[in-house]
Amino acid sequence: MVRTTVRTTTTAALAAVLAAAALGLAPHQAQAAPTAAASTASAAPAELRFHDIPGSGGITLKGNVFTPAGAEPGRTYPVIVLPTSWGMPQIEYIAQAKKLADSGYVVVSYTSRGFWLSGGEIETAGPKDIADVSAVIDWALANTPADPDRIGLGGVSYGAGISLLASAHDARIKAVVALSGWADLIESIYSGRTQHLQAAGLLGAAGCLTGRPGPELQRILGDFLGSNLDREQQMIDWGKQRSASEQVDRINANGAAIMLGNAWGDTIFPPNQYAKFFERLTGPKRLEFRPGDHATAEGTGLLGLPNDTWTNAHRWFDRYLKGDRNGVDTEAPVQIKSRSNAGYEGYADWRSVGSGGAERLALADSEHLFANVDSGADGGIVLLSNVLDQFAKAPPIASIPLLPRAFAAVWQSQRYDEERRVRGTVKLHTTVTPTKADGTFVAYLYDVGPLGIGKLVTNAPYTFHGKTPGQSFGVDLELFSTAYDVPAGHRLALVVDTVDPLYIEHNPTGAQLTFSSPRTDPSYVSVPLREQ
Repeated sequence: MVRTTVRTTTTAALAAVLAAAALGLAPHQAQAAPTAAASTASAAPAELRFHDIPGSGGITLKGNVFTPAGAEPGRTYPVIVLPTSWGMPQIEYIAQAKKLADSGYVVVSYTSRGFWLSGGEIETAGPKDIADVSAVIDWALANTPADPDRIGLGGVSYGAGISLLASAHDARIKAVVALSGWADLIESIYSGRTQHLQAAGLLGAAGCLTGRPGPELQRILGDFLGSNLDREQQMIDWGKQRSASEQVDRINANGAAIMLGNAWGDTIFPPNQYAKFFERLTGPKRLEFRPGDHATAEGTGLLGLPNDTWTNAHRWFDRYLKGDRNGVDTEAPVQIKSRSNAGYEGYADWRSVGSGGAERLALADSEHLFANVDSGADGGIVLLSNVLDQFAKAPPIASIPLLPRAFAAVWQSQRYDEERRVRGTVKLHTTVTPTKADGTFVAYLYDVGPLGIGKLVTNAPYTFHGKTPGQSFGVDLELFSTAYDVPAGHRLALVVDTVDPLYIEHNPTGAQLTFSSPRTDPSYVSVPLREQ
């Protein structure tokens, strides 16, 4: 048995007080255990104990353990391992860990390598992070009453990405809950071959403030934000190594039951890549999309408040680690909530979400615009804008009639006599003629009311390099998936411009773009709809 030692530091004491506040415990109940294994359970409610846990390569991971109250000697319990989110300390999951322990789980949470007091450097879900998961499982089996045949793994954001990757490498993992995470890192922050500036900048800043970025991460982030295209393939290869979508065959072979949850407006890990990954899974699976931004759909649950996402996460673990027949496996595996109403909709698979077919809006008129000027159409601010949409139904807006046509291309549908329920992935097909070899544009779909005020439905960027000036080329662009109800009397508008604060743009000085609709290859927007 591995003996654990806990150093009494100011940070550990602060963590204990914060944990006590989250749990409603007296401060003395949240003190770190100096050497005792978590297998010695008391008759009191589940008690928080802090531990030093050996990680891979000899580093120490700062963790905490909850054991079911009154754990019987010799009896084992299902165990859930929770790696922390990017920049978060080990107390992140305390409220949910206590609830899980109270329902009969051993729960082990730990600060991911390179952050706060855990050892090592930030590897961004690299091989060492994946090896850490297996090391923590080994430690839990040796030091807690954990059942080796009932091992679950979960987390939010960074913890979700690590969990999915670990399920490809450790066949002991039977169930995974991955919330607000990524399956395809490149598609997440480099979609349309466009750097997601605010997302990458936020992650980089948080990493520097709360951890120790390794030299590889520093180089990759520098190349990415510095638009070092000479190293683009190295950046892509680095991202693929950290993408569960590249290891889906191993995940399927191991057979873990996987639940995915995300928000429609996630500005760090947009929903498209999760939906595509979900469709490739062959084992037990569930996909949930709700309004909000990164980690906001499950955020209140981390504070111990009622939360649908965490309720279903507990049901998922109960079904696949305890064998409870709670119905989560008989419900429609795709569960979504529209940004416009409070109800849930169930679908047999992702392809069925737009079951009402796609409405094709022709983009018949050619549009010419000058680059490098923000027209006023944009995707908002990372984290903030989609939180406002989630809680106040206030997405980013733009006055469509007032958008300067020299810098924004605009196409509008007719007014709708009936509500249009947009569901799934809007797709743009068009022909672009540039005056320069490189360029960037951003496409936006707006819900336009009678006064011309457009509410953002979805958007996506697109960047090209090495094109022949004056020569046309076709573009097929998927906008970020969504669920949005367009009221009767409104219309849809597609807007294209070349500058958005969310993204890095690559338009040279003096660049111009023409969007046309050749007779042999008409331009259009395909809008997937739910059946009326």
